[in-house]
Amino acid sequence: MRRIGQTLGLAPEKLTEYKRYHAKIWPEIADAIRAAGITNYSIFYRQGQLFSYLEYTGPDDEFEARMATLAQAPRMREWWDIMEPMQIPDPNRPAGTWWSDMDEVFHQD
Repeated sequence: MRRIGQTLGLAPEKLTEYKRYHAKIWPEIADAIRAAGITNYSIFYRQGQLFSYLEYTGPDDEFEARMATLAQAPRMREWWDIMEPMQIPDPNRPAGTWWSDMDEVFHQD
């Protein structure tokens, strides 16, 4: 299992709208997330920053393929077209990414 932490900026004036969309995500998006092997998925907010935590429970050698499939899921582009204008990605993030991955430095079960 992989534990993944990511950060992304959010325009403060968009917080209410962002929360409204995430209070009840579209069924197609929820299904695609589950099918990708993602569980225990949370997004937190503080002072203009989003922090995402998720666990990937699928086979390690399938991670990249499953994330690519997730990106092509029904209605995913539509969802992203709504979310992305609210978000402020880190200008120093790696090419081809939107959320910025974090390095895990501690974990305790």
